[in-house]
Amino acid sequence: MGGARHAGWVAAGLVLGAGACYCIYRLMRGQRRGGHGLRLRPSQSAEDLTNGSYDDVLNAEQLQKLLYLLESTEDPVIIERALVTLGNNAAFSANQVIIRELGGIPIVGSKSNDPNHSIKEKALNALNNLSVNVENQIKIKVYVNQVCEDVFSGPLNSPVQLAGLRLLTNMTVTNDHQHMLTSYITDLFHVLLTGNGSTKVDPSFLSLYDGHTAKEILLRALTLFQNINNCLKKEGHLASQPTFTKESLFFLLYGEECAQKMRALLNHHDADVKEKVTVIPKNW
Repeated sequence: MGGARHAGWVAAGLVLGAGACYCIYRLMRGQRRGGHGLRLRPSQSAEDLTNGSYDDVLNAEQLQKLLYLLESTEDPVIIERALVTLGNNAAFSANQVIIRELGGIPIVGSKSNDPNHSIKEKALNALNNLSVNVENQIKIKVYVNQVCEDVFSGPLNSPVQLAGLRLLTNMTVTNDHQHMLTSYITDLFHVLLTGNGSTKVDPSFLSLYDGHTAKEILLRALTLFQNINNCLKKEGHLASQPTFTKESLFFLLYGEECAQKMRALLNHHDADVKEKVTVIPKNW
């Protein structure tokens, strides 16, 4: 059991390296959208809800209509549009709960096995947004093994692979489900070594550690750093001061720019942030 847990830490670190910043960027996006005031659409037919602007927030009745449409239709165009609408609405915490309580997670999850790659991608994106909610992860974890198979058997850098990596990233931010990835460590290494810039991490990721970043986002980014640090420490990599591949998440986190940001955060005005920075071992 201990070996599986240990391997899970390593696997989680690799997944986080492949798609780490996506869920945090989603939080930032949701926060910006929320700041403008949310609009609720009037009562409409289910198909109407998939047309026009996807930025309006649907209420529980409209979400129920949309889930019924998704479950009952066989039209691939409507399925894809419904998944996009659900995915966008799942970026909001209240809707993450509503969709779960309406039984929507299995409905969305069933589409992640669709042979149509575009539908599969949209379903994975919707599950990714839903997985930000910890209670939702309990229901979403049943799809993790299939997502791994799809991610590592499909074309490198494909939309389905990237969508799957984003979902696995959210599912492994905490320790609860990391052990489910122990069988895929070799595949994860392959993706990190051969994937393009979209599969790895953009240098702008480090902006998440700026002092003016919203507390919720900053704490999540610091937790990410802490988990990755724990993975590398367990493997004994930190003691030997390893050389990381340029453009990898590890290269960014253990470079001088990040070290400066960590030192600055020690003087952050929020006590929770300062405590989180203090817990991360001083590799900077």
